[in-house]
Amino acid sequence: MSGQVGRLIRIGQWLNGGGFADFEHAFIYVGDGELVEAEPGGARLGPLAAYDGRPIRWSTSRFPLSDEQRRAVVAAARGYIGVRYSAADYFALAAHHLHLPVGLLIKAYVASSRHMICSQLVDQCYRDAGIQLFTDSRWPGYVTPADLAKLLHP
Repeated sequence: MSGQVGRLIRIGQWLNGGGFADFEHAFIYVGDGELVEAEPGGARLGPLAAYDGRPIRWSTSRFPLSDEQRRAVVAAARGYIGVRYSAADYFALAAHHLHLPVGLLIKAYVASSRHMICSQLVDQCYRDAGIQLFTDSRWPGYVTPADLAKLLHP
């Protein structure tokens, strides 16, 4: 992502131990040239064509899914359209990463699906479909775009 939002996301990822990775966004492709993505204005349905010419990492070969699982992920993504974005989640994730004493107090806040950053949306859609992307015992919602990028290409 470019501009001020992209810079803020990079800082948030740095605070979370992801360095200044070149992965600031994540979305779910829902078919017919459309995607669902969480943005500062909230989760929305948008055209995949908006990302033409940009490098994209796809999960298709990394996570082989049945047709039923794919439908469940897409249905979950469509169900989150309109959910608020929360830049505060980056700071909550950073507080946990930095072992600040507020960790347990913010666990439920981050796990809430009433507000999500883009990577949380992706992770939650897979969770809703019964698919666990991460096997490292992380708390629900504790995922950044850089985490997803590392998962796809370790």
